[in-house]
Amino acid sequence: MPRPVHPARRYAQLALGLVLFGLSLALMVRAELGLPPWDVLHQGVAERTPLTFGTVVIAFSLVVMLGWIPLRQRPGVGTLANAIGVGLVVDVGLWAIPEVEHLGLRAAMLVGGIALCGWSTGLYVGAGLGPGPRDGLMTGLAARGVPVGVARVAIELTALGVGWVLGGTVGVGTVAFALLVGPVVHWSIPRLRLDGRTPTP
Repeated sequence: MPRPVHPARRYAQLALGLVLFGLSLALMVRAELGLPPWDVLHQGVAERTPLTFGTVVIAFSLVVMLGWIPLRQRPGVGTLANAIGVGLVVDVGLWAIPEVEHLGLRAAMLVGGIALCGWSTGLYVGAGLGPGPRDGLMTGLAARGVPVGVARVAIELTALGVGWVLGGTVGVGTVAFALLVGPVVHWSIPRLRLDGRTPTP
């Protein structure tokens, strides 16, 4: 029987998760060793427009949510908070974290950013207040019969390709993210979800 969770705890965990998620993206941007597919796209658009990186993140989040309408997906509080909050935190993080030249430090920032991204995903997903805009698009397609793996790969490869053409940073960090973030998320979500279940190994 799942134990009841006070709403305040859910909102606190959601807020912490989104703040740390935004900071993880800022760390990976400053590492300059390659970004996750969606952030390659965000950076590419930011490079071609007067918009900040965070503003582009917000804009794409809202555009992606329009794609939820034909899929009949319903956003939660966490979805809306994700759409706005992550972009705001990214811009604060990029303002606070200086550019770094030392390769070893940049590599540490990349690894730390990936680990923080995976853990913070567990926090905001585990709060149970709604998926992120991009996650909801994938699950919405899956609900309409598209295998979730196919939907995820197709969407992320499209974002990666367009972002690369626009000048987004593709590199070893892009590959490292693809290989490492999944296991971290797999570990973090069952341990951070607020539904009272026992974490799986």
